[in-house]
Amino acid sequence: MYITETQIRIHYALTDQMGMVYHGHYAQFYEIGRAEAIRQVGYTYRDIEAMGIIMPVVDIHSRFLRPAKYDDLITVKTLLKELPLHHKIIFNHEIYNEQDELLNTGDITLYFIDAKTMKRCEMPPELKLKLEGYF
Repeated sequence: MYITETQIRIHYALTDQMGMVYHGHYAQFYEIGRAEAIRQVGYTYRDIEAMGIIMPVVDIHSRFLRPAKYDDLITVKTLLKELPLHHKIIFNHEIYNEQDELLNTGDITLYFIDAKTMKRCEMPPELKLKLEGYF
């Protein structure tokens, strides 16, 4: 299993009138965690796109357990529970507050798509090689 953690400070613009993070922002938190998880194995989305592969989101699920609030320092834990075998990759996310309370869980499915043909393809071999050591 591959696990990374990314911290984000909740600023005022992310909250609603009640001082709680608006639910729509959680997808952005997942995106930040996902981008940092890929960066920690030595790649960026830009690198993957330079290989001719794009990664659209095809499915997203989110469960809200407790609210994140203004000025909280949240930790986005990003997990790859399985090494992707074909054209899809599933990132699982857990969001915690500073008291280590679980606030939110989510999972995002992305496909590896050949940018020229717009057809599904395998994970770039270079990225797969980097991730294999975690499984």
